[in-house]
Amino acid sequence: MRASHLDREGPDNPFPGHKALERRLGRALPHQLGSNESLDMPHRALSEALGAPVAELARTYGDTQAFDLRQQLAERLNTPFEALLVDAGADSLIALTLRTLCDTGATVVTSAGTYPTFRYFAEGHGCRLVEVAYQEAPGVLAPDVEALLQAAWLHNARLLYLVNPDNPSGHCLTEADIAYLVDNLPPTCHLLLDEAYHEFRSDQGDSTPMQGVVRLRTFSKAHGLAGLRIGYAIAAPELLEVMYKVRIHNAVSSVSLAAAGVVLAHYDEVEQHVQDVIDRREQLTAQLLEWGSDVLPSATNFLAVRLPDADRAFEVQQTLLAEDIIVHRPPHPALGHVLRISAVENALTPDRLAALKNVLQG
Repeated sequence: MRASHLDREGPDNPFPGHKALERRLGRALPHQLGSNESLDMPHRALSEALGAPVAELARTYGDTQAFDLRQQLAERLNTPFEALLVDAGADSLIALTLRTLCDTGATVVTSAGTYPTFRYFAEGHGCRLVEVAYQEAPGVLAPDVEALLQAAWLHNARLLYLVNPDNPSGHCLTEADIAYLVDNLPPTCHLLLDEAYHEFRSDQGDSTPMQGVVRLRTFSKAHGLAGLRIGYAIAAPELLEVMYKVRIHNAVSSVSLAAAGVVLAHYDEVEQHVQDVIDRREQLTAQLLEWGSDVLPSATNFLAVRLPDADRAFEVQQTLLAEDIIVHRPPHPALGHVLRISAVENALTPDRLAALKNVLQG
């Protein structure tokens, strides 16, 4: 075991945790009298409801280093252990990246209408947000790489946020597109590359840390663990060193760490799920195209349908909601004419989306 692995938390972490101390000393420490965890809580009700293993994990804080999970990720992704940081989902990683790289008043750039949590956190952090319109054309609703770069230079941005594959359009920029973006960023600007839908794209490529880039991944989508709030970042080790110093310690629960480890250890189930989603996505695409929908190409677990205008999209959404069916319409005015539909089996049920069909063919 390399020393850098053992020393990852460093002296700045006020709560290195039980597991980290065991690794440092090289022996088990069974007598925990100083951790201030309720290790003697019987948890009879919890054990009966959720099982004894969950109750056992619930008594203790998670490993602050997420050591075992990072080892699994490093092996699966062929990515250096030191280039990985585990946190409480992609949202938490977005907030952590802003906290690490942006002072109050710093300018950040993104596409107008992309995943709205970035805007929420950026404004809450006191950043100045500059939004760039999507590129729209027949069959295309995509982040405009050139316009994003121009805005980053014009406004001296500290951070550029990009979702790829995109949410809510489903568009996937190529690795060459990303490389071009990274190579042409201002020297003081980092790229926050949100890859929440990475596993659903056909050309997944590698998971190499890139200089000046924080790549975000999640266990919420392909791995089916949205309720456990766990994800990870891939970045240069020297950047992660700073992120480790300002992150929230013990934000990832012991239950989440254990569940993610089990899922990674049985990755054939993830791969089968991803393929099933892609198959459903293609079936749903064919159905919607048959109805005359403007269905956008997707590399995610959902489809984006572009309506003629926001009023028409709102009408469809509300009609479906009256039938107890939820579809997503982006809250940003720039994308109010778009509906996002998840590629789940329920969406393929006959007449499930009849309201959309009626509007298109009415």
